[in-house]
Amino acid sequence: MIDYLARATALAPRIAAASDEIERERRLPAHLLAALMEEGFFRLLLPRSLGGAELDPPTFARAIEEIAKADGSTAWCLCQNTVCSLVAGSLPAESAREMFGDPKGILAWGPGADARAVATVGGYRVTGRWSFASGGRHATWLGAHCPVYEADGKPRLDPAGAPIVRTVLFPAATAPMTDIWRVVGLRGTASDAYAATDLFVPETFTLIRDDPAGRREAGALYAMTTNTLFACGFAGIALGLARGLLDALVALALEKTPRGYTMKLRDSAVLQSEIGAAEARLRGARLYLMATLGEVWESVQRTNRLGLEQRIAIRLAATHAIHEAAQVADTAYNAAGTTAIFDRNPFERRFRDIHTVAQQVQARRAHFETVGRYILGIDTDLQFV
Repeated sequence: MIDYLARATALAPRIAAASDEIERERRLPAHLLAALMEEGFFRLLLPRSLGGAELDPPTFARAIEEIAKADGSTAWCLCQNTVCSLVAGSLPAESAREMFGDPKGILAWGPGADARAVATVGGYRVTGRWSFASGGRHATWLGAHCPVYEADGKPRLDPAGAPIVRTVLFPAATAPMTDIWRVVGLRGTASDAYAATDLFVPETFTLIRDDPAGRREAGALYAMTTNTLFACGFAGIALGLARGLLDALVALALEKTPRGYTMKLRDSAVLQSEIGAAEARLRGARLYLMATLGEVWESVQRTNRLGLEQRIAIRLAATHAIHEAAQVADTAYNAAGTTAIFDRNPFERRFRDIHTVAQQVQARRAHFETVGRYILGIDTDLQFV
């Protein structure tokens, strides 16, 4: 069995060496993409039937965390693209093979407003504009989540009266991309926008995302949802970035004598206390996340289903991990003093990246309210659970 964590560790120096290029070009360079593909990192969650690793969630989170220690944008793209590929477990086998049979097959998607998929013979006519398509510049396929409309313009509703939303999948070349990704952090993800107008998508390249009834692959991994696996991976990214910052602070403290002082930074009682507290915070958040993923995965393997209680558990542990990691990052950045503000040093990019992670949907503080309402037995919006 391939040890993807060991592969991530071995590849990390090469990723770190490319980080300046990633930042400058605002996307992953071709030579790094080739290495990631060769080592199978875009196929971590693909079914074994397609030559994928079908990796368990705890190991997936650890591998993404290891990559994030080297570069946040690379880890983010891998997380986004590999979780998107989970749809292979629900697509018709022939469609899944067409998309992912080639080792270079990569799927990206992002949210959109005013999108629509109009039902027609054999599929849908899709119109809309979507954004935040992380990794879209190297993707071969794009996805879009669209409410379905009948040919007469009426929305298609489920038995409860809610709009039916289908995820439609189409070759990336059919949807032009627009460069919108001028951002504070995670600059290398190229999370740009894309659009389609009256694009025909066959029924066989559409699905209802995370619908247990549409599941084709029997492996326990495909009982998981994209939301829970995004949570696993993005929490791993935050932990990896925070670990990189804290380790950089320790290395700096051993060498730096702050201006106006005669002793090295390491001899500061204030810094010693801050490092101890930050280490406890980071280890605690990581252990909580990994223990939760382990418990949930054991349950899913046993029952072949992911219950609401397990989804809530992952949401809480992942949100907590992201926010704890961001606080550790702040501690490391502040303690490094002016050293941290220079882009030649290993602080400012990680600082920008982790605070960009913390601004995303997966890190919303509202998730704590969702969990609290669940614990108290109060009805709540479970859209992102």
